[in-house]
Amino acid sequence: MTEMRLGAVILTMGNRPAELLELLESVAGQKGDPIDVVVVGNGVKVSELPGLDGVRTLDLPENLGIPGGRNRGFEVLLALPPDQRPEAILVLDDDGKLDGPESAEHVRAAFAANPRLGIVSFRICDPVSREVQRRHVPRVRVGDPNHSSQVTTFLGGASAIRSAVVDQVGGLPDDWFYCHEETDQAWRALDAGWSIEYRSDVTLLHPKTLPSRHATYNYNVARNRVWLARRNLPGALVPVYLGVWTVLTVARLRSPAALKVWFRGFAAGWRTPCGPRQPMGWSTVWRMTRLGRPPVI
Repeated sequence: MTEMRLGAVILTMGNRPAELLELLESVAGQKGDPIDVVVVGNGVKVSELPGLDGVRTLDLPENLGIPGGRNRGFEVLLALPPDQRPEAILVLDDDGKLDGPESAEHVRAAFAANPRLGIVSFRICDPVSREVQRRHVPRVRVGDPNHSSQVTTFLGGASAIRSAVVDQVGGLPDDWFYCHEETDQAWRALDAGWSIEYRSDVTLLHPKTLPSRHATYNYNVARNRVWLARRNLPGALVPVYLGVWTVLTVARLRSPAALKVWFRGFAAGWRTPCGPRQPMGWSTVWRMTRLGRPPVI
């Protein structure tokens, strides 16, 4: 058994109480030391939900979006006294659950084996069909989803991040609401010398969904991709990265209405503040290229 204090941040809007309780049961059933859980109510009084005895709760008066809500959870755990502060934090979607009692031990072992491993991205599969969606494997060439590898981004609701990474590079970009916030944090972590691994031995069971179910998906995905490039890429790569994604989007989106919304978001990404700019070094660009995902695709 590997010794490492773990915490967990679970963000919820209170609309999936049964699934939330199943997730909490799967976390409580993990082998090793108990995991210190904080459930963040994003615009709801999660403290009033039944069955949350024994976990920390945080009620946010308004919906801050995914990155804002998760950041508030990080703050709760990272403000604990040194003897209680977790060394790594699981970040879990409220409608998923850990597959088996060994997941936390696999996370601990992964971090222990590599002191520069900063983030672990879990395998996500449907609980009924056991299908792993292509978009849930953070590689350009997905290959076998049961194969672990180093990657350049991660899945936010099925991951673990070393607390030292948050200390060094910060949390998720607060005002992005959702879309690409994990990639922003991943690129900053890579530039600081941390590595990211997709681990197929840690599985989150999660119903198959489409990101486009969110009403503002096309707008946010375009706006935030521009923000991502403006904040993180060397100047020469910004037009290349955004040009590639514009071509791909035009080729993929069949709906003129959806494409119109996407271009509105793309324009907003240029007009509005993206936050502090800290372009990654060319050594990081080369490292990402060697890992199979240069920051132009």
